[in-house]
Amino acid sequence: MVDLTLNTPPAMLADRFNTLRYDEDDHAVIVLDRRKYPFQTEFVTLHTVEAVAQAIEDMTVQGGPPLAYVAGLGFAMAVREATGTTAQQIAHLEQTAQRLLATRPTADDLNHLIPAALETATAALNADEDAFRQTLDYVNNEIQRGNDVSRLCGIHAARLVADGDRILTHCIAGAALCWMLWAAKHDGKQVTLIGCETRPYFQGARLTAACAKEMDIDFKLITDAMPAHLMSTGRIDKFICAADRITMDGHITNKIGTLQHAIAAHHFGKPFYVLGYDGPDPNTATGADIPIEERNPDEIFYARGEDGVVRTAIHAISGYYPAFDITPPHLISAIVTNRGIFAPNAIGDYFTR
Repeated sequence: MVDLTLNTPPAMLADRFNTLRYDEDDHAVIVLDRRKYPFQTEFVTLHTVEAVAQAIEDMTVQGGPPLAYVAGLGFAMAVREATGTTAQQIAHLEQTAQRLLATRPTADDLNHLIPAALETATAALNADEDAFRQTLDYVNNEIQRGNDVSRLCGIHAARLVADGDRILTHCIAGAALCWMLWAAKHDGKQVTLIGCETRPYFQGARLTAACAKEMDIDFKLITDAMPAHLMSTGRIDKFICAADRITMDGHITNKIGTLQHAIAAHHFGKPFYVLGYDGPDPNTATGADIPIEERNPDEIFYARGEDGVVRTAIHAISGYYPAFDITPPHLISAIVTNRGIFAPNAIGDYFTR
């Protein structure tokens, strides 16, 4: 039986307060540079909202919840710096919110947190209260709530893990994956995590692998093109990843490449479980309503992005880089959330459980 009271963070990336925070002495946002981690544990200090926005856009911060939290901390900084009449401050904050919302369009966490932060600040300003403190407290509470959601999601997901499983994952499924592996380990289950390298930023080869190593979980690295073959030869038992957005009818969007792995898993009869954290986006009815971010294609010409140290493509060619894809519910075995496990077509029941 998986222990629902398990509460010791299993890895550095499992607790968002380890990787991002607001420095009230310097009034800056401090963020772990995920482009360099774990080869370098380097934190960047962001003193302006524009610096925060650019850090999100250039992949300094990665993952739907973390980028939303960094945006929220940047918004709190803007609240502190806003001057003029109440109306002028609110107008400035509305512009700030739009800038932050434009950074990355696909993940839904950003689209919930920033409007709520704006609402919090606006209400405080209209009541002549400390808008900065209330906004920062709101964002920090959301970070803590996110940590709690991740823990419960991972612990529920551990129920789907069997002793000896060889689990494929794609990109970095984040804190919930860490908690899933940690809970399974505490339950006496030994698993092997098989991670795709995840071009062009290699989140699987760096971030997922580092989390597994930190927890002493057996990890095998493969290229992004290998999963179907490994499923066909019986060397993968399950496919488990996260989702940047879940629709009310059970579509999920995740890092590009997820769809092809889901198709292969379906073809070879392997279950595909989605770590759905805090459930579907009530404002997204179906997959057709998900905007897919298309990043600068120059990023795929390099290992670890356009600023990477190695160019892997010849010059004078073009590229194409949609950053996410959409997987339909019939390819998904179950969606795991902090409130339990749901069939994809019943994920809307999350809000009544």
